[in-house]
Amino acid sequence: MLSRAAGRGGRWLSGALCPALNLAPGADVDIIGGAPGVSPFGKLLLDTSPALAASLFGLLFHPVEAAMTARIQKRLRQSPSQEALHVTHQHAAGIDVHANVHWVAVPAEDAPPPPADHSPNLPAHVRSFGACTADLIELADWLAQCGVKTIAMESTGIYWIPLFELLEARGFKVLLVEPRQSRHAPGRPKSDVLDCQWLQRLHSYGLLTASFRPADQVVVLRSYLRQRQMLIRYGGQHVQHMQKALEQMNVKLAEVVSDVSGVTGMAIIRAILRGERNPLELAKLRNDHCKRTEAQIARALYGNWRAEHLFALQQAVTLYDCYRQQLQVCDEQLHAYLKTFADQSQGRPRPQRQVRRRRERGSNDPAFDVANLLYRLAGVDLTVLEGIDANTALVILSEVGRDVSRFPTAKHFSSWLGLCPQHQGSAGKIRSRRVQRGASRAGRTFRLAVLGCHHAKHALGAFYRRIQARAGSPKAIVATARKLAERVYRLLKYGAEYVCQEMEAYETAYRKRLLKGLARRAAELGYRLELATPNGS
Repeated sequence: MLSRAAGRGGRWLSGALCPALNLAPGADVDIIGGAPGVSPFGKLLLDTSPALAASLFGLLFHPVEAAMTARIQKRLRQSPSQEALHVTHQHAAGIDVHANVHWVAVPAEDAPPPPADHSPNLPAHVRSFGACTADLIELADWLAQCGVKTIAMESTGIYWIPLFELLEARGFKVLLVEPRQSRHAPGRPKSDVLDCQWLQRLHSYGLLTASFRPADQVVVLRSYLRQRQMLIRYGGQHVQHMQKALEQMNVKLAEVVSDVSGVTGMAIIRAILRGERNPLELAKLRNDHCKRTEAQIARALYGNWRAEHLFALQQAVTLYDCYRQQLQVCDEQLHAYLKTFADQSQGRPRPQRQVRRRRERGSNDPAFDVANLLYRLAGVDLTVLEGIDANTALVILSEVGRDVSRFPTAKHFSSWLGLCPQHQGSAGKIRSRRVQRGASRAGRTFRLAVLGCHHAKHALGAFYRRIQARAGSPKAIVATARKLAERVYRLLKYGAEYVCQEMEAYETAYRKRLLKGLARRAAELGYRLELATPNGS
């Protein structure tokens, strides 16, 4: 029988009283999706026997179905069966690294019986070790006793470095994991004991990817170069202190010389510290290459010469000289270490680079020939690339090394450098395309290398200006740095001779591509693209 459906405008429906019965014996699941035994309209149904349910079904539905057009049942897509995770690393361990303690977890079946002083609250396969050298040796011995072959640890500050180097020296395969890989589990309890077990579990399933770390010989070179960059940075801070002391005495030396730490600037400052106060005498220390005249310099050197500011100036100059002296010592060590690398050039001379304008040696540049040593180290000359000089090539090779086989393609290399957009989209909408935060030193070096492409007369310069006109300078810097990084990757991987593409050739090729695209778009709209004649007809 039919009844009126409440809230449906008085329409006659058979489903208003239909209890959504299951005709299969023993089934107790509502096919509509509601709770068992409850109608879609919230009315509690009485228990019904199978025979009565069959008769009600024939009485209510068969007359209606006969009068209705047969409906084609939609075939719902079934999700593929999800297979269980398989253990790919049987003997894997996870280490949660801290400053004073390391928590280690191994597979439960590989763990030996715990010692007598083992905490009863800890599982038998989880142990804690101190951070001293003796504790690290004990940790490595315990892992060897457990039969561990591979280890995963998070890169926490710099505390992982001694443990990483020790475990590598003992023959373990160690994966340095970025912390973001193991934190994508909302609702997971957070503790040191659980963290090491979580790392061990993820690593056993093969779900962790190791961070890039170059060969040990390159790591040593990188340490020397980073130490050198730190000395330059600290020395630059004391140059600022000198400028501050001069400004407080109203000595406008920074306004008449381009560099306070240059030849003219340091000569005048040292004369002031020796007791000279006459501006005319101080101006005579001007270098011949200085653009300002002696009269202009002398006018800027009248000051009040207060004692406390002279003392601060003396302290800043002393510290600046100390850092410059240590920089020379670091250069000597760096020069000696670069000679220890194997000769990859096979005795071939370094090809001469065609330079339109030779760059003068800067005050912070190494005092030795960097370009020839790097050509001997890598077997290729990176300075043939646009925007890369000897100092830039030194930073790149010290951060990456000459072996780029860890990166399958140039796109993987660009992604590691932080020069590709992190595409985040959902429901057909693009949420973000920002590049990865915290770019590496090598990625920052590529960005600095392309800053001069704005007025450069080569292919990268034309590419930079084209992207800048369309998307702005920040995106143009990232796009050009990515293109330069891909060329470095191909040069290091394939070792092919690189031919510098001129700006005119690049612009001609780009114009041909643009015209081809315009002709295709015109043909799609029913038009034909023709070259305009000079008279406009």
